[in-house]
Amino acid sequence: MAYSFPRALRLVAGMMLLGALLAGARAAPPKPVLLGIDGEFGLDNSTSAQAVELGMRAAVAEINAAGGVLHGRPLEIVTKDHRSIPARGIRNIQEFAAMPDLVAVFGGRFSPVIIEELPTLRQTRTLFMAVWSSADGIVDNDMRPNYVYRLSLRDALAMPRLLAAAHRRRLDKVGLLLTNTSWGRSNAKAAEHALERQPDMKIVGTSWYNWRDTSLIDNYQHLRAAGAQAIVLVANDDEAAILVREVARLPKAQRIPILSHWGVTGGEFVEQAGPALQEVDFTVIQTFSFFKADPARVQRFLAGAAKVSGVRRIEDIKGPVGVAHAYDMTHILARAIDRAGSTDRKAVRDALEQLGPWRGLVKHYAPPFTPANHEALGPGELLMARYRADGVLVPTRD
Repeated sequence: MAYSFPRALRLVAGMMLLGALLAGARAAPPKPVLLGIDGEFGLDNSTSAQAVELGMRAAVAEINAAGGVLHGRPLEIVTKDHRSIPARGIRNIQEFAAMPDLVAVFGGRFSPVIIEELPTLRQTRTLFMAVWSSADGIVDNDMRPNYVYRLSLRDALAMPRLLAAAHRRRLDKVGLLLTNTSWGRSNAKAAEHALERQPDMKIVGTSWYNWRDTSLIDNYQHLRAAGAQAIVLVANDDEAAILVREVARLPKAQRIPILSHWGVTGGEFVEQAGPALQEVDFTVIQTFSFFKADPARVQRFLAGAAKVSGVRRIEDIKGPVGVAHAYDMTHILARAIDRAGSTDRKAVRDALEQLGPWRGLVKHYAPPFTPANHEALGPGELLMARYRADGVLVPTRD
């Protein structure tokens, strides 16, 4: 039986519409897999959240250029600003947890914020990648299962290394100058444990300061009067710069060495300290230096960073540890997503503990994590560094 012209026309039109819909479906871009950053983007003088973002974006550029994850899905970064305020951070975690296809959240350097976020991370089972913060309690959090993984320094490693650096210089009487936060208390505890293995050393005193204090010289002089030959400092950039400027104004005989935790490297410390920095014996602990890394891997990183930023040389990189840690952790997480075959956070969490060895920018991970170990770095990565006159942080032999 022959079709009538109107019926045939409708049939052809329907087939064309169906074809267009099918073609459109085939042409639709794959849905991105989301990675969050919960950082202090809006905090004055801070550069650590931006360092984490740079490392992640450089890695994402490489991963997406190679086909993304899960057979072609691109990675996409979502940022939220907590301004170093715990309540903002908690709200950010809640909002991240509600996002479909968000696999994990990367955190910045402020341990006190993350400590306060832990109950929300536990409640929402949000996968958290700690790539700068060092307080031991961030990973040692009693979660079962534990959704926090760290590729960063921890205080239980930092304090022994700082004390060892002082001991090598025969500075065996040290004073602790600590921030009155959970980060400072974590380091006080770590220092006490470290001394059990270094009986030749002595802590002559501990002095606490509060965030936003405008002077630390009385704390410093109190420790010096107690017999300190060196100061072990736990501070971020603002307070550390205040101390450096104040110490530089003292007579040279009163300027004792300062060995610093790495919080100072996450902000505009050099600019705030100014010329005084070259008048003070100041060293800082690090887990990584681009100047000591494998040149081929550094060049690969720089090529990726050039696609997403103005970075062209090692000297252009601010907060190098945050950049390198985030870069490696993003690659590790991408491998775990592919192994899990899904964006399901529990599946990705389990996959992170089952990855094989992988050589990254910071080190050869063999493997990065296991069910019993959520810390990717160890004492072998630690080094001391100094600021050159041009403000670039370079390794020392301390």
